[in-house]
Amino acid sequence: MESLDPLDPAAAVAPLDPLAPLSPLDPLGPAGGTGSGSGGTGSGGPRSPGLVAEAALPEWLRPVARAASTVSPRQLSRFLPPPDGGRPSAVLVLFGEGAQGPELLLLQRATSLREHAGQSSFPGGAIDPEDGDPLGEGALRAALREAQEETGLDPAGVRIFATLPRLYIPVSGFVVTPVLAWWRDRTPVGPVDPAETARVFTVPIAELADQERRGTAVHPSGFRGPCFLVADTLVWGFTAGVIDRILHYAGWERPWDTGREVPLDHHA
Repeated sequence: MESLDPLDPAAAVAPLDPLAPLSPLDPLGPAGGTGSGSGGTGSGGPRSPGLVAEAALPEWLRPVARAASTVSPRQLSRFLPPPDGGRPSAVLVLFGEGAQGPELLLLQRATSLREHAGQSSFPGGAIDPEDGDPLGEGALRAALREAQEETGLDPAGVRIFATLPRLYIPVSGFVVTPVLAWWRDRTPVGPVDPAETARVFTVPIAELADQERRGTAVHPSGFRGPCFLVADTLVWGFTAGVIDRILHYAGWERPWDTGREVPLDHHA
């Protein structure tokens, strides 16, 4: 579900103050944002039965829940869903704990695919009618279902705690709901269909926040957006934009050189 369209950092509020350097064993800075952790609604309304309370999360993950409860769509992207139309979809933004501390689950698409070959992304895809209401539980079910189909993830070990506002990818017409979840009980994951997924991997938050691994992707089409050189791959496009905004609003961002350009050829 990668795209040439960025989540535009210029549409966000001013950057946070610089924080102390990350430690591999403690990769998190002070909490960013305030709020009730109400699953991304920001309204303090009733919690969806599919979401767990902030208090049930590990302490290191609570800044993400707080940020999700208050962030507005315009703070994430200038590309917002049209009043009508669009292809409802969802991605699973899954946080776990690994040997180097908190980390994110990603996958890399097979190089043989006709579209987005070799690109790294969150697990996810279109919301099917049987998933339910795209504006409600349907997005949660779709994110878990797609992750299971792509990576073999066992949904029983996952606890969804929030959703971010829906975002739009103009080039594909997808209206995407990022579904935020905690990998409470880890199980083995890997490519279910090698013809579609080349590999499944995790990336420590400490590496994503490392200024030496960050840059601005530049595509011949004119696309410019944040990117991450991690796990022997380049994460860019929609996925990198979501990660960039999570780092920022959770208070995990560290100063980095936005002028460092990473060119992308037409195969990227």
